[in-house]
Amino acid sequence: MAATNRCAWAGEDPLMVKYHDEEWGTPLHDDRALFEFLILEGAQAGLSWITILRKREGYREAFDNFDASAIAEYGDEKVLELLANQGIIRNKLKVAASITNARLFLEIQKESGSFDAYLWGLARGETVTNKFESLDQIPATTDVSDAMSKAMKKRGFKFHAYPFD
Repeated sequence: MAATNRCAWAGEDPLMVKYHDEEWGTPLHDDRALFEFLILEGAQAGLSWITILRKREGYREAFDNFDASAIAEYGDEKVLELLANQGIIRNKLKVAASITNARLFLEIQKESGSFDAYLWGLARGETVTNKFESLDQIPATTDVSDAMSKAMKKRGFKFHAYPFD
């Protein structure tokens, strides 16, 4: 059996290894899964990815299995429930961003037919495969990631802790 070629950042934590081997760097075209990553990445801002992976199941339960339509309807009562939930990052601004992003996600689905079509359009439909040999070669951003971030921020997506709009 051939050994898996794994990036050093995956370390030895089983969750990180599983994420690296099964998800990271894999082209994704499923709107629900893309929305899940949108929520989880927003929660991760300022924290380590392993912290989020350890809370992923808690997020699935707390955020209606990442059903954007349900999350877009969350009101004050649900927000208070989420802020008391130890299974997620209990930050009012991150919870608010999740709700805002759910609403914007649904708008894009209506406009573009799918969130997948929107994102892959921003990426020019291209999968990027890099051959970095060490962590210090990996750029923090790329032209494509910068353009995607700018376009989504312009639409009102929240990637950091922002107050309710």
